[in-house]
Amino acid sequence: MNITEALEKLISGSPFIEEAINENIVNISSLARKLKPEVEYILKKPVNTGALIMAIKRRQPGRYTRISNEVRGIMNKLGDITVRSGLSGHSFENSPTLVTCQRNLMDEAVKRKNVFCTFSQGVSETTIVTGNILDSEVDKIFSGEKRLAGKKGLGSVTIQLPRENTKIPGIYYFILKTLAWKGINIREIISATNELNIVVDETDTEKAFPVILGLKRINAGKIKPVV
Repeated sequence: MNITEALEKLISGSPFIEEAINENIVNISSLARKLKPEVEYILKKPVNTGALIMAIKRRQPGRYTRISNEVRGIMNKLGDITVRSGLSGHSFENSPTLVTCQRNLMDEAVKRKNVFCTFSQGVSETTIVTGNILDSEVDKIFSGEKRLAGKKGLGSVTIQLPRENTKIPGIYYFILKTLAWKGINIREIISATNELNIVVDETDTEKAFPVILGLKRINAGKIKPVV
């Protein structure tokens, strides 16, 4: 194995490094010095830092570059982006009676126009995100269930995804990574086949919306703020 092959083994095994190189946000000299001990361990001999720098600069675009280009193409096809505020999150331990409670809550939700209400059931617990207009109904209907957590003052950003999103790896990662880099804490993620709902603190919706909007080319007429 030569220097180029050893570097490729290390870089391809770390998507974060490959991404940083691809985005030109990493200092190549610093990266070479950091990888030098690992390359020397693989090759079982000393390696010149200058040779590592040249090898990094000359390496061919890897799998990340190909995937990134595909994802960027999808980002330009994102549909409507809807912003909601006034949401609450409720988490309960799963139980034989929880499904009945969910059904009763949905009966209340359909009586109100355009109310936000979603259920996300895991192995041991279920999380419900609703408009805060349903908070009192949740407290009443789920009074006999074990509440694990509750949070008011939430908001959401809903993204309509193109149909081909299910065939391209990395779409969710691309969106969530961008939000993480902006310091936006994600409370919940609720997805359907062609729709992604990102739930954040209500105070973060003003930061999250332009970040997601910046991922695509969109006409102002397609923006649908909902309060």
